[in-house]
Amino acid sequence: MFIEPGKNGNGKGWIEVVCGSMFSGKTEELIRRMKRAQIANQSVEIFKPAIDVRYDDIMVVSHDANKIRSTPVTHSDNILLMSTNIDVVGIDEAQFMDAELPAVCEKLAQGGTRVIIAGLDMDFEGKPFGPMPALLSIADYITKVHAICVKCGEIAHFSYRTVSDTSKVLLGEKESYEPRCRSCYYKGPKA
Repeated sequence: MFIEPGKNGNGKGWIEVVCGSMFSGKTEELIRRMKRAQIANQSVEIFKPAIDVRYDDIMVVSHDANKIRSTPVTHSDNILLMSTNIDVVGIDEAQFMDAELPAVCEKLAQGGTRVIIAGLDMDFEGKPFGPMPALLSIADYITKVHAICVKCGEIAHFSYRTVSDTSKVLLGEKESYEPRCRSCYYKGPKA
């Protein structure tokens, strides 16, 4: 499938991934980069999984309440349909997207679009999450952001689930998760 390049028309797109644990500032960084592209008069479109309705049905909202308008999608192929002549495409909560997301991002980048993705690199069990490993492997630029461990104050890499629900996807906030360093994560409730 041929994707029309962004308005820059040079066919030189790329993929940026911002990853880390919960409460590390991934969405905040995505919003910052998208707003800078808008200031530069670039055409932008941001997408999020339709299942993510924690703060708002439409807006992408950071934990610090910064927000930007987005388009919820049920499948990554929808992103291709809505990204014609867009310079910069942002995708939030990429870990909740389907396995085709890396191929979609690759098509956009090859068509000249800058693609900025934010998502959890690990789930609550400390395992790679959804399409994130594949996205990290094809990214031109990777930014790993960190939270602060709520138990000891060190750098946190893990999203520790504080409730007993074992389902892979559990949309939640501070009532369900806390950032932890490696040591405190593996200590579990004893930390």
